[in-house]
Amino acid sequence: MNDTIAVVNLSKRFADVQAVSDLSFNISKGELFGFLGPNGAGKTTTINILTGLARPDNGTIMIGGMDCSQKHRAAQHLIGVVPDESNLYPELTGFDNLCFCGALYGMPRQERQNKAQELLKVFGLEEAANRKFGGYSKGMKRKLTIAAGIIHEPQILFLDEPTTGLDVASARQLRQLISDLHKNGTTIFLTTHYIEEAQRLCNRIAFIVSGHIVKIDTIENLLQPFQNIHVVQIICADTDEKIHHRLANSFPDMNFIFVRKDIIRIEADKPILAGAVVRFLEEQEIEVYEAKRITPSLEDVFVQITGIEADAMKKEKSGMGGKT
Repeated sequence: MNDTIAVVNLSKRFADVQAVSDLSFNISKGELFGFLGPNGAGKTTTINILTGLARPDNGTIMIGGMDCSQKHRAAQHLIGVVPDESNLYPELTGFDNLCFCGALYGMPRQERQNKAQELLKVFGLEEAANRKFGGYSKGMKRKLTIAAGIIHEPQILFLDEPTTGLDVASARQLRQLISDLHKNGTTIFLTTHYIEEAQRLCNRIAFIVSGHIVKIDTIENLLQPFQNIHVVQIICADTDEKIHHRLANSFPDMNFIFVRKDIIRIEADKPILAGAVVRFLEEQEIEVYEAKRITPSLEDVFVQITGIEADAMKKEKSGMGGKT
């Protein structure tokens, strides 16, 4: 069997909340598999169950060929976990935190010390090796937390919202590190609510909403229905219902989506003559600031399948909403 992780009919309830419901999916060896959904969708609960931190109400879990449905920690030696919030010790130095994690995985002293020094160098934390973890910046903490999760060179790595709350530069660096781990053969299960992150990193993606998986497929297959759709976005002065009706009547071969009063998205199954639309708006005394062609993305697929608007997902970046 080529599946490193196989999950069948996984369910978990907390009091009145059905956190996950009848989840089934598989992850192949060496695959970077993503769970994409808003906060509260069930992403963290799923990871907690698979890593032995929570027990399912129902379902079968196979990890590395071992049945973990009842023996929840049977595959602990195969996995590394990077939680959404750091679980390292603020009073220990970066070096000591890594060595401590290595000891928990049964690594001999010299081996864990050598590996800790190697990882500090790889993650650009050599100069902070002897500083207490509590004094690290958010980006540095995230990098050391990932280093701690891979110090024992796990075959499978679970990453829960790895770049949430990071600045652009730190997030970019972490995505590159994740990509490098994947290229080196590590099987990765990644949860995120960053649509562009999922599209950039993952081989396959599961859309999860309110504890249910609503779609699983490769990026290529998810984007396929949009390959022949032409899209133009126009930014202009505020429009109203009268303008909306006039546009629809004047250009019946185009589909107009009014994202906001000042943003118009145009979709068609043939190349769009944006200039004609711009001239029409200007004739209606609507000032146009920008018109640009857009390549359909995973965001379009997600909105179409789940009904969750992109803006709602973007609000998650500010830390709004609870985690499940």
